[in-house]
Parts: sequence; structure tokens; C-alpha cells
Amino acid sequence: MAARLAAVAALAAAVAVAAGAFGAHALSGRLAAREMELWETASRYLGLAALGALAIAAFAAGGGRGLAGGWLVAGGGALFAGTLFAMALGAPRWLGAVTPLGGIAMVVGFTLFALAALRHGQG
Repeated sequence: MAARLAAVAALAAAVAVAAGAFGAHALSGRLAAREMELWETASRYLGLAALGALAIAAFAAGGGRGLAGGWLVAGGGALFAGTLFAMALGAPRWLGAVTPLGGIAMVVGFTLFALAALRHGQG
């Protein structure tokens, strides 16, 4: 299961890099400043979630626990970034009400991972 999380996280990191480059080169000058800000925020947080999920997968593969947290981080990052990417490209603004759910999932996931790491260190 850790290998699947690592694969998903690595793909998310690839998407984050590609999206950041696409935004900087193909969308710059085509989107308004607010939409570019949304795009950059989405790319940054997707990359952060991807790296976090990779770290959690590596920890779990080494005998630690925390995979549930890793999946929350990965899924939350995808939800958070996905809604921002969509809004940057013209999706309705009400979609912004969904964005915080992704952020909450990331926070909960990282917290679960922290608790798993502390429990692992006590063993």
C-alpha cells in the first residue's frame, strides 16, 4: 500500500511541476492577475501535498504507520488544487466553497502522520 501512495504522490508532484510551468509560460498574460494567483497557489499546494505524501509513504514503507494520513494529504491536495485550477480557468466561484475541504483533509492527514510518527518513536 505504501508503494501505491508513493506512486500517486510522485504523479501529483509531476503534475504540480507541469502545472507550474504551464502557468508561467502558457497562461501568463492570458489570465488576469487573480486567476494567475489561484493557479500558482494550486501548483504550490499540490507540490507540497505530493512531497508530504511521498514522505509519509517512505515512513510507512520503513515499518512506520500513517498511510491513512498520507492518503488524506494526497486526496486533500488534489481537491484543494483541483478546485483552484478550475476556478483559475473560469469555473464558477461557488467552487471555492469546496476548496477548504481539501485544505482540512491535508491538515488532518499531516496531523495523523505526526501522531503515527510519535507512536512509532515510542516503540
